[in-house]
Amino acid sequence: MSKLLTGLVFTFSIGYAHAELPVTIASPDGNIKVVVDSASQSPDYTVELNDETFIEPSSLGLMTSLGDFSKNLKYVAHKNTQHDEKYELTHGKVSQVHYQANGATITFSGNDDVQLEIEYRVSNRDVAFRYRLSGPESLTRVKVLGEATSFNLPDNATTFITPQALPETGWMQTKPSYEEPYTFDAPVGKASANGVGYTFPALFKNAQKGWILLSETGVDSTYLGSRLGEGNQNGEYPLAFPQEGENSGIGGTYAAMSMPAVTPWRTITLGDTLAPIVETTVSYDLVEQQYQPSQDYEMGRATWSWIVWQDDSINYEDQLKFIDLAAELNFEFVLIDNWWDQRIGRDKVEKLVDYASQKDIGIILWYNSNGWWNDAPQTPQHKMNTAPARREEMAWLQKIGVKGLKVDFFGGDKQQTIKLYEDIFTDANDYGLTITVHGSTLPRGWEKMYPNFVTSEAVLASENLVFEQDALDKHAYNATMLPFIRNTVASMDFAPVFLNDRLSRDQKTGTIRKTTDTFELATGVLYFSPVQHFGLTPNNVEEQPDYVLNLLRKMPTVWDDTNYISGHPGDHAVLARKKGNSWYVAAVNGKDESKSFDITLPMLKGKKVTVYFDDANGETKMKQATISKNGKFALDLHPQGGALIVSQ
Repeated sequence: MSKLLTGLVFTFSIGYAHAELPVTIASPDGNIKVVVDSASQSPDYTVELNDETFIEPSSLGLMTSLGDFSKNLKYVAHKNTQHDEKYELTHGKVSQVHYQANGATITFSGNDDVQLEIEYRVSNRDVAFRYRLSGPESLTRVKVLGEATSFNLPDNATTFITPQALPETGWMQTKPSYEEPYTFDAPVGKASANGVGYTFPALFKNAQKGWILLSETGVDSTYLGSRLGEGNQNGEYPLAFPQEGENSGIGGTYAAMSMPAVTPWRTITLGDTLAPIVETTVSYDLVEQQYQPSQDYEMGRATWSWIVWQDDSINYEDQLKFIDLAAELNFEFVLIDNWWDQRIGRDKVEKLVDYASQKDIGIILWYNSNGWWNDAPQTPQHKMNTAPARREEMAWLQKIGVKGLKVDFFGGDKQQTIKLYEDIFTDANDYGLTITVHGSTLPRGWEKMYPNFVTSEAVLASENLVFEQDALDKHAYNATMLPFIRNTVASMDFAPVFLNDRLSRDQKTGTIRKTTDTFELATGVLYFSPVQHFGLTPNNVEEQPDYVLNLLRKMPTVWDDTNYISGHPGDHAVLARKKGNSWYVAAVNGKDESKSFDITLPMLKGKKVTVYFDDANGETKMKQATISKNGKFALDLHPQGGALIVSQ
């Protein structure tokens, strides 16, 4: 996903200071301040934005097999640093990033000459910190049993967070699959639905003072995925490690590391509006690419029979229809989902790959991740969980010309599970395959770390629109949540854009869609995923006007820039994304009543645009317009409706 721009990475060390605590690190613009102190020899930190407290005194430190490095620590020194880096993202929500931050590394000493370093980076919208544990050469390994890390939110803050699921629950005991609903403006400290905390990313509103987004990045096979534990009545949330039962109990709930041991980054994004939250690149600013891509990986749009036509569509003839649909819409891919090995067969899959290749369409194939850690019956099974089986399968996939894989049902964040992700990504790169994961955890910098990793579900995604009417009823509401929470820090394979009135093959049965067609088109831009799996079916080509089909034929999936325009979780969302010289402005209404308001589009002042909007019947219409010289534009959104503005 990334390419460093040679010669433009600078880190300046300003030298060690031996002054007493506290240590203050300010952002380059001076608006964010982090203060690190040590009350009773236990390190803590606070965060301010514009002189307002956003994180109250919160604890720091590690609990390890070498001792507890969260208390009885002695301050040694600190070193100030400056960071200035330019890099390119090849399949991101932006393409060019200029990361600037001030930093400090604060060193504490513990027992047996072991030192704990806490490294901070503070940019104009993000705070990040991580730990480094070092000691004598005789100490070669350590188990990190837990962290003292906490995030103490202001008492009057409210939450927009999703609860952690209990292990081995849900369908075929595949949870946690990170598909739980979000709280809405709930008070901090309120118990989670399952009593085991919340997953990243976590959004908080600091009363009327702004917004706080918590997450982490840089998680690889040397550590594990973390979450927030239960908050207390004061709004303090501890960092929590995986539950014992995740992945059917396989692996420990600690991280086993070589010394010196370095943890992933904990990130805090701050803003008086949601703009810094939407536009953050902190997930990628702090990580490095782990290997070179074996080729230039193509991104794009995919048709996908299973999402509407379900399991019965996994047959040779129906897949031909969806390949033809992809060709008709100038899409790049077709996803063939579960059971293909049994219901189509490998020989006929080879024929499908060849047929698609003749139309310049790539095939993506579904796989079950499991060895024995879930009861999901879908096949192919036992092809991704061990290196010999995986590499043999990938060699065959490369030989017949498959372009990518969708791997499903992971169910945990333990170190052993994170290693499985990393092994799949790394092996797939050797065979020129991209990877999408479902039933999966949040990507934590992976789009940059692993250049053939594309996207992850980790959300209550569109399959639930087909399964449950309640999910479809809340579809518009959720579309005003996800752009401000889940999709801010990582790609999200929600799988948008449904144009059938009923989500079934015959449209006589199945869940009933309440969102308008234009709303659905807007979600193709609103949600970011470098490969976007659309919920379209062959009948849509006959039912939709040419201008809608032409819009779909040109809709990008990777972007040069992303801007927050307007919105609030649960109400509405308006985002602008740029590709080349064109801007796409997507707007959705999460309410059951009409909504009219003005937006400001400074990038489109005085420019001609094409506007896609809902008519009185909820059908998509198109008109030409010119944005005013002050950038103002009036939006009129139907109930659960949308609009899409495209610059000419």
